[in-house]
Amino acid sequence: MQTLTTPSSVSIQRHRPRPTGTRAPNLVRFSARAISSGAAARAPAHLSPFVDAPQAKSAIAFPKAPAAGSARRVDEKKKLNFFQRAAAVALDAFEEGFVANVLEKPHGLSRTVDPAVQIAGNFAPVGETPPVQSLPVSGRIPPFINGVYARNGANPHFDPVAGHHLFDGDGMVHALRIRNGVAETYASRFTDTERLRQERALGRPMFPKAIGELHGHSGIARLALFYARSACGLVDPSRGTGVANAGLVYFNGHLLAMSEDDIPYHVRVTEAGDLQTVGRYDFDGQLECPMIAHPKLDPATGQLHALSYDVIKKPYLKYFYFAADGTKSADVEIPLDQPTMIHDFAITENFVVVPDHQVVFKLQEMLRGGSPVVLDKEKTSRFGVLPKCAADASEMVWVDVPDCFCFHLWNAWEEEDTDEVVVIGSCMTPADSIFNESDECLESVLTEIRLNTRTGESTRRPILAPSQQVNLEVGMVNSTLLGRKTRYAYLAVAEPWPKVSGFAKVDLATGELTKFDYGEGRFGGEPCFVPMDPAAASPRGEDDGYILTFVHDERAGTSELLVVNAADMRLEATIQLPSRVPYGFHGTFVKASELESQA
Repeated sequence: MQTLTTPSSVSIQRHRPRPTGTRAPNLVRFSARAISSGAAARAPAHLSPFVDAPQAKSAIAFPKAPAAGSARRVDEKKKLNFFQRAAAVALDAFEEGFVANVLEKPHGLSRTVDPAVQIAGNFAPVGETPPVQSLPVSGRIPPFINGVYARNGANPHFDPVAGHHLFDGDGMVHALRIRNGVAETYASRFTDTERLRQERALGRPMFPKAIGELHGHSGIARLALFYARSACGLVDPSRGTGVANAGLVYFNGHLLAMSEDDIPYHVRVTEAGDLQTVGRYDFDGQLECPMIAHPKLDPATGQLHALSYDVIKKPYLKYFYFAADGTKSADVEIPLDQPTMIHDFAITENFVVVPDHQVVFKLQEMLRGGSPVVLDKEKTSRFGVLPKCAADASEMVWVDVPDCFCFHLWNAWEEEDTDEVVVIGSCMTPADSIFNESDECLESVLTEIRLNTRTGESTRRPILAPSQQVNLEVGMVNSTLLGRKTRYAYLAVAEPWPKVSGFAKVDLATGELTKFDYGEGRFGGEPCFVPMDPAAASPRGEDDGYILTFVHDERAGTSELLVVNAADMRLEATIQLPSRVPYGFHGTFVKASELESQA
């Protein structure tokens, strides 16, 4: 058993984003090759996506997935008629001869869509791992932690054929089951989306990459290719186009994997610790539109609140919720002048808080050779406050918050004495830096935003002192207090961006920052707070619980799951994992009692 060195757990330091590197030349060509065996070949660990690209290699070695177990559904090769075969050959030739070589190759790729940058090092994909039992543990896992920690992420099944953004990859869920102080099983599986099933059947990627490919004239050409393939019956977008790679939520007996380009997918955790995709989940026929990847589960009512946005037609934004039994409310159409990228929102005890920021979709920019995701500097950012059970959008109160862009919001609550709604989020500048190349250093500032719904005025303040400013992104508060006033937030230290070198416990009232560093050459992801089970013991306070997070050692090439005491920020246990876990997105903890009641 290998015992890992305990990282330095408590420190208060000043951190600044590191400057971006030079732009990588477009020297990479990819072929459509599936991941089909278990070798975990790794791209160079020293290559930091979005940041330093000059050392990019001329190819990325994609690992192969092991043969799937009996739990996974595998499509046979798609059988095509004579017309479809002829159309496929013609369209493939058009893609290779004109789109790839005429429209794309001469222009090169920016860092934000260059596969040699976006999926290098431990951002590179891995194959599936069937359940591995009895994982080695250093330290002691608190016995009350009974259930499954599941984390989602983007993991492209095929080599990119053109531009690729980190967010474009197929969804893969990594799940670690813990019971009575024992790390019982670890498994990782692709979420078997309809998109992935169709591409597997055809043996190559067919669906366009929403961020990596759909920009400029080549993006228009790739959209036309997709519509032509759809018209010929080669692909069927009506069955679903989403990748289900971002969020995870357990609701009403269903573990749901989500991305904002589709409805959720139901993923089941088997008794053996494996992951099984049941299929697209439309809440028994009630959901007919995509749902964003960050729905909010109200801990008091059991309601699940959600948004849906459309980039083409009105209404550009809708709000709805599901009762605890899964019954859906009527849609509330929220009028917007233009389609806005709304990745996240917040709830309070009585309201939903909806951001309408400056990052918008302008598809006409593709005709000018640009990206359809743009920063509209003429627009004023604002937040809308809407009663949870509103009949229509006339009950929405809008409050302007100029020059504010929050990719994620961590919590919100009501201050009755001042008629204010307090929102806690990470304000990011430049606002569109995740999607478009910029020479500015990205900064993500943990911020308190106050919305006065009576006067329509707003104020905001950075929670950390200037001397302690550090990029904080992806994380959570104690979920049993979501929508209510909280003292602490647990957030990833996203430095050097976009890697995560540790996580921080932040006192939202005082700004005190307590850091847990992963150690030199070690990086991880989102901290997941698991609150103490009230049935097992009386919680001592809001921070009575534990943090679970995946960490990867880039020098050793190994991955672990850390268990950290959230109260004193000390390492309690390290669980060694049997395979590499790429840096990913969001996760959740599903209690053993919830697993027993799965649909």
